[in-house]
Amino acid sequence: MSAPTDTTIPRLVLDAVSQTYTTDAGDKVLALRDTSTVVEPGEFVCIVGPSGCGKSTLLKMIAGFLEPTTGHVLLDDEEVTQPGPDRGVVFQHANLYPWMTVRENVELAGKFRKVPREERRTTAEHYLDMVNLSDFADQRPYELSGGMQQRAQIARVLAGSPEILLMDEPFGALDALTRETMQEELLRIWRRDRKTVFFITHSVDEAVLLGTRVWVMSARPGRILEDIPVQIGDPSAESLDLGDLRGEKRFHELREHIADAIYAAQGATTSNASTD
Repeated sequence: MSAPTDTTIPRLVLDAVSQTYTTDAGDKVLALRDTSTVVEPGEFVCIVGPSGCGKSTLLKMIAGFLEPTTGHVLLDDEEVTQPGPDRGVVFQHANLYPWMTVRENVELAGKFRKVPREERRTTAEHYLDMVNLSDFADQRPYELSGGMQQRAQIARVLAGSPEILLMDEPFGALDALTRETMQEELLRIWRRDRKTVFFITHSVDEAVLLGTRVWVMSARPGRILEDIPVQIGDPSAESLDLGDLRGEKRFHELREHIADAIYAAQGATTSNASTD
């Protein structure tokens, strides 16, 4: 995908961010080290790297679930100190409320904000239609497949109108066909709304297909080893075909470069980094 053009205030600034954990035994573990970067509104940043390199830690800090030990996280020039409605988090496994219908789950953010019922219903129907779940709005989450639950979770987050989407391996547990369907749906949503997206994945292919930038993180203590711009496909094209993107020469060049960077970060010539 191609990156958006200029703006005045960065969406995100990471300023020399580090994170240290204390284990149950009292040992100090440096998870993230001196990480700095800037992200503009509307960018789609994919984050890859070895297991345990601090990808989820970084996402939690942007979400406001975790404060950095040192350094600063700024969103729209304001320091992040807690979660907020400007950020929506999509987890690897759907965390829908099982006693609510799919529609009630999607309406939840509006209910918390005391949005009138009719407006909540209209918003929910819009996003359920966007993720092709209109026909399942009155079912309970446990009546849906795993892929459908993930789509419902995405609809719920989008219905809250966050400016930033934080996604921690949201498609990792899905079968290949459902995963590709969800990738295409997410790209369509991003093209339409131009949310700023941070997306953790272990799949190099997924990072290249979805992102406007790919951060390759080092082994622990994690830092951004490479920040790679991704320029494939035509963002103005009306149709979207991931198969066509996979056929581009630039896709294969980026795929190989990023895989090599992950191998180097792991300190070995072979690794378990997925290229599916």
